[in-house]
Amino acid sequence: MKWLRPLVLIVLLVTLFYLLTNRRSASHDASWVTRPDHVATSDASADNGASNSGSVSAAPPAFDSEEQLNISVYKKALPSVVNITSTAVAYDFFYGAVPQQGMGSGFIIDDQGHILTNFHVIENARQVEVTTSDKKKYKAEIIGTDPPHDLAVLQIPSKSVPRAELGDSKDLVVGQKVFAIGNPFGLSGTMTRGIISSIRSVRGTRGFIDEAIQTDAAINPGYSGGPLLNSQGRVIGINSMILTGGVDQSAGIGFAIPINTAKAVLDDLVHLGHARYPTLGVATIPIGPDLANEMGLASDSGLLIVQVVAGSSAERAGLKGGTEKAYLGNRPITLGGDLIIAIDGQAVADQQELSHFMQAHRAGDTVTVTIYRGKKKMDVKVVLGEMKAGVA
Repeated sequence: MKWLRPLVLIVLLVTLFYLLTNRRSASHDASWVTRPDHVATSDASADNGASNSGSVSAAPPAFDSEEQLNISVYKKALPSVVNITSTAVAYDFFYGAVPQQGMGSGFIIDDQGHILTNFHVIENARQVEVTTSDKKKYKAEIIGTDPPHDLAVLQIPSKSVPRAELGDSKDLVVGQKVFAIGNPFGLSGTMTRGIISSIRSVRGTRGFIDEAIQTDAAINPGYSGGPLLNSQGRVIGINSMILTGGVDQSAGIGFAIPINTAKAVLDDLVHLGHARYPTLGVATIPIGPDLANEMGLASDSGLLIVQVVAGSSAERAGLKGGTEKAYLGNRPITLGGDLIIAIDGQAVADQQELSHFMQAHRAGDTVTVTIYRGKKKMDVKVVLGEMKAGVA
């Protein structure tokens, strides 16, 4: 019959499939397989790896010297590091208030609950909340700000949070080990490590950060305001900015504000609410060889005074600004003013060098400004005033 042959073939195939699968299953039921109620393991222990049958506990692991250093720095610094959540208010298309939150880090600097952080962490904040390493939350008050150097001081009511040990950023060297602790992406208590890659002046969003510490330690969003530490667990910088290469994460180039910059203004920030920086009270333009030759100046480098601020220390000392109107490209300037070439014997060629010099002084200090007035070289004593917006 025509249907009988296909039926027989189907039966044979089914039988063959059953035999093969049954044999494969049987092969897994090996006689040597055991299933005990408890697994006896051998773990590292104090007696050089002796068997620890019946127990999965182990003696404290042995760490090499590098691991011990990492652990020591982390344990020393972590209790003083805090997580900062700031709430600002933005407005939507219909002018409706929309709360916006930002996150950063900071660290306790004294037994009064003062916290040092970045200004951009709390900029425009209506409310600031601080979470300490033991998960306690506090409402914080903004005590003082220094936007040009991206610094801010907060305070919480708790007086019992351990404070960080502040180091010295004066003698840092490239290649020195550093550690960064912060709260990247909200992951509190995260530590990364690296080296000092360079020490250079960098331009921040509001001014120069003199002798900024460049590091390859991973500094991701949320690290801002946290401490950069040396191998003794002392704070040598405040993590501030990263170069991202267009992505919102570390690209191996981060910068920290040197702690000495912060220490120089801490008293002002706490007592006055702002930083007092010294100034000559002049507006200047940098002069190079080409401009000096074109203007017929006596020196091929320096800062040409285009304006002396009325009532400033420069005016009281007799420094002169320009009187002859001219243009530098499309920028209107005045010529004929004094050319500053040095302060206290230190050559000054541009505003960055002037800023570097000023950061080592305070308002009220007396300095010697070396100038050319026309072709005549002069030394002028100037008592530094307090900086106002838009002047040097």
